[in-house]
Amino acid sequence: MTIKIGICGAAGRMGKTILEVCKNIKDVKICAAIEHPDSPYIGHDAGEVAGIGNLDVQITDSISSSSNKVDVFIDFTLADSVIQNINECESLGCSMVIGTTGLNDEAKARIQSAAKNISIVFAPNMSIGVNLCFRLLEVAASTIGKDADVEIVEAHHRDKKDAPSGTAIRMGEIIASTTDRDLKDCAIYGREGTSESRDKNSIGFETIRAGDIIGDHTVIFATTGERIEISHKATSRKNFANGAVRAALWLADKDKGLFDMQDVISLK
Repeated sequence: MTIKIGICGAAGRMGKTILEVCKNIKDVKICAAIEHPDSPYIGHDAGEVAGIGNLDVQITDSISSSSNKVDVFIDFTLADSVIQNINECESLGCSMVIGTTGLNDEAKARIQSAAKNISIVFAPNMSIGVNLCFRLLEVAASTIGKDADVEIVEAHHRDKKDAPSGTAIRMGEIIASTTDRDLKDCAIYGREGTSESRDKNSIGFETIRAGDIIGDHTVIFATTGERIEISHKATSRKNFANGAVRAALWLADKDKGLFDMQDVISLK
């Protein structure tokens, strides 16, 4: 069965990579490419913009303006675009894979409500390796999380908008939940100046924005005399794109519900 896919954020870094991945999968047909209304790429062929040759798919400015029937939209846009995209997908009955990060509580609540009517995979990171790291973090946190000082260090390219990354926050949420903490109460975002000794219950975050770093994440569990580090370093955006397309294919037989990549790769 061929799955018809649309891409929101088609002219962005991830959008172009997803287009390239989709072009090389026989069970996938690219049927729509969406950009924000002010994009200079509106009206251009999505394949030409991505540098992979003509796809005969014109970039438009909204999901509802796409004339082709789409089974699943993959969304890698900005936080302020997500709610509109969810509204349009729900209206059309299209499934969604949402990889956009930096979402506020309102957007997350909208995802949950829309999932009562359509199927959605929502994950801060589509990489198989990162999602395996999530599981390893649960094991580490359940074993030494209450005895160790926990620090999360993440690095991305200079143009990434949100900080810390959605992946880093998810890592913190997993550790906090596993050790009976609330991340909103124990997170420390950066340090400077003088302070008291480190709060044993805190989870620290450090953010780096530099050059063209695709995505590095390291979680440190440090005790007296030893430390454990769980790291993931991305060297290509294709691993995120492959995961997103895998999620879209997995949604093919799901009518409604909210899922994440742990569901997609059977880690639950």
